[in-house]
Amino acid sequence: MSVTVRDIAREAGVSIGTVSRALKNQPGLAEDTRRQIRAIASKLGYDSGKLQPRKVKKLAFLLHRQHNTLANTPFFSAVLHGVEEACRAEGIVPSFLSVGPMDPIADQLRLHDPDALLCAGFFEPELLQVFRATGKPIALIDLLADGFLSVNPDNQQGGYLATQHLLLQGRKRIAFLSGPLAHYSIRERFRGHRQALFDAGILADPALEAMTPPGMDVEPGAYLAMQQLLALKQRPDAVFAFNDSAALSAMRAVQEAGIRVPRDIAIVGFDDIAQTSLSHPPLTTLRIDKEELGRIGVDLLLHGPGDQGESRILPVELVVRESTVPAKHPAKTPAKVPA
Repeated sequence: MSVTVRDIAREAGVSIGTVSRALKNQPGLAEDTRRQIRAIASKLGYDSGKLQPRKVKKLAFLLHRQHNTLANTPFFSAVLHGVEEACRAEGIVPSFLSVGPMDPIADQLRLHDPDALLCAGFFEPELLQVFRATGKPIALIDLLADGFLSVNPDNQQGGYLATQHLLLQGRKRIAFLSGPLAHYSIRERFRGHRQALFDAGILADPALEAMTPPGMDVEPGAYLAMQQLLALKQRPDAVFAFNDSAALSAMRAVQEAGIRVPRDIAIVGFDDIAQTSLSHPPLTTLRIDKEELGRIGVDLLLHGPGDQGESRILPVELVVRESTVPAKHPAKTPAKVPA
């Protein structure tokens, strides 16, 4: 008689679902448990060809309701475009669903009837557990959480490069304009900013760390946060904003106060949305391959973590424009960043 998953579960003292995740190399297990189950399966002579991943025919792209705003649209629309391209190549039908903590998520998912979930941006841990309880394959984009497959830009490196660039331009009082630090990507960008200051021998000044007011949309919130920075007795001579929409709002607040960019205050954003090259002056930013984030998210759902592990990191690129370096002056080449 052939060995079944139930036989392995009984021998290992775990559930059938745990055995299935271990043999399919899915996330959510300690590595010791995974190795133990695989060893038992091998000892019992289990035919691993029996456990084939379920074919994904329909995919739901989930976005938190707080991201479904005009300010966030340029970033997540590009990510969704990458998802659609990957789905088209694989014969998968994607659908879009914007959700919040108070929504009847189970009912909404039942209407879409997806085979897999792709979650982009911030989600509360409680929402992630609701998604996990569906039993469907899940991958995260622009978010990191234990036990989930994920793909992210190198946020920390990007924060480092942004602040290092401003330091190389001779800026001394570099502010960080932040959104909610509950967001993984914002925390990592802040860490990179702090690390660049530390490596330059500069003590971080809490007065130069401004946050958008809770519950306020990015653009008006960043405008108010920038006004607070301008009201300081010693105002900043540079600002690194957590994303481009915040940076562009900060630039508007600076210019409306009669302060010149970049002569008086240099500004850097993050994401390289289309508007950055059209602003006056054009905005220095960190470029992310947003479409590739979407494509890799789909790949993770279809093929699992592979050799790269559960979390993939995409490189970012510093794009220098006139918001930090006047057009007549060439940009300095950044120093090598410590590994």
